[in-house]
Amino acid sequence: MVIEKYKLNCYDRIYQRFNEKGRLLPAGLNYLNSWVNREQSICYQLMETNDEQLFPIWVNQWKDLVDFEIVPID
Repeated sequence: MVIEKYKLNCYDRIYQRFNEKGRLLPAGLNYLNSWVNREQSICYQLMETNDEQLFPIWVNQWKDLVDFEIVPID
């Protein structure tokens, strides 16, 4: 599970980038589903991969707008 905490005043910029470029996921890191809180400040995402080393590649594409917490789920 990925917990994305949007940086202050970045909500519109996040979705602008998403609409222009997509999720920017490396091959092998798969998006399953997501939910955004009512305040539009946190996004909870379910992701799957067999290679945890793909997360830093993806996070690097968004770290200017989002703080990430990666929570392994078995």
